[in-house]
Formats: sequence, C-alpha cells, structure tokens
Amino acid sequence: MESEHSILKSFKFAFDGLETAVTKGRNFRIQIILGAVSIILGIILKISSFEWLGLILIIATVLILELVNTAIEAIVDIVSPQIQEKAKVAKDVSAAAVLVASISSIFIGIVIFVPRIFH
Repeated sequence: MESEHSILKSFKFAFDGLETAVTKGRNFRIQIILGAVSIILGIILKISSFEWLGLILIIATVLILELVNTAIEAIVDIVSPQIQEKAKVAKDVSAAAVLVASISSIFIGIVIFVPRIFH
C-alpha cells in the first residue's frame, strides 16, 4: 500500500503525534521522566550491554503501549461518544496493557538496579 505523502511528511506526522503525546499526555510525560531517570541510573551504575538491552526494550515498550492506548481512547471517543460497555472494554483493556508493561518495568528495574545499589 503506497502512501500519497512523502517520507518527510510521514515523519512530520509521526513527530506531531509525539508532540501531542508529550503536551497532552500526563502519563506519557511521567513515563518519559521515569525512563530518563532509569537511563541516567544505568549510566551511573555502569550496567552491562545485556542490561541496557532489557532497559531500552522495556522503556520503549511502555512508551509504545501508552501511545497505542492514547490512540485507541481517541478513536473510541470519536466512534462512541456515549458510554457503552464495549467502548469501555476497549479503553480498559488498552489501559491494562500499559499497566502490565509498567509493572514489568518495575520488576526489570529491580533486577537490574537493586543488586548494584546495595552491592
């Protein structure tokens, strides 16, 4: 499927989406801050390449799922402005995906950082 937009225009749309997520998404901003703190901690504690891989993957996963969750919520609000059970399920399940990734990130952070902090 060919896009009618140039590649530069496609990148602009993507960056517009990131800008929207940062400016309007409180949770996205919190997750970016926590990800940045984790990266700084990784630098300070000199984590291994394998640990960097895990850290970067979980940070990216949480941010990606938050973006998808935001998109799903916006689409549901357009399609179903009234509260409906199926619309609620879509929103709740997409939020749950972010929650699962966020909880996983806590456990990954514990595995990576706690032994280094208390050693």
